[in-house]
Amino acid sequence: MPHYTRSGDDGSTTLWGGGRIGKDHPQPEAYGAIDEASAALGLGRALSTDPRTREIAIGMQRRLYLIMAELAVAPDKPVPDDFATSAKDVDQLETWASELESLAPPPSEFVLPGGSPGSAALDLARTTIRRAEREVVRLRGHGHPVNEETVRYLNRASSVLFDLARYEEQQAGIEAIRSRDSDPSAAGAAAQ
Repeated sequence: MPHYTRSGDDGSTTLWGGGRIGKDHPQPEAYGAIDEASAALGLGRALSTDPRTREIAIGMQRRLYLIMAELAVAPDKPVPDDFATSAKDVDQLETWASELESLAPPPSEFVLPGGSPGSAALDLARTTIRRAEREVVRLRGHGHPVNEETVRYLNRASSVLFDLARYEEQQAGIEAIRSRDSDPSAAGAAAQ
């Protein structure tokens, strides 16, 4: 049986709890951006060389899946409890951030993404999460009810992904490339 329904052929999509809206509405824009972030995080997980990186990535992807569901609920319907992001979910991210920063202290200056395949994909996931956060805030600005813990979660998630990318580089034995270097030949040597 095919997984398509043809119901979206007119450019609309069904919300959880009923009702249809255009696919260009801020609501599917927001949960679509979360979907993209989860896929980017999945790429980072697949390219990772470290089991702890993969474990944290899976935990974050599972929460992002529930955030997509949370954001797909019709605005006049209650969000099911098992979808809703909570302070406990934000606390988990903060625990992971502390763990990662103790293992791989953050650099004191900006770094260039791309130290390793895994860290590059995690940095891509970080920027995608940032865009998703902006879409969720935009959705809230349009008057849609948005769980404040979801906004907090997305804000923390990008920080955790920065830390996870630096940890992944450390585990791969690669030093992060600083965004500025006093020796121009150093950047070329690092690329080799």
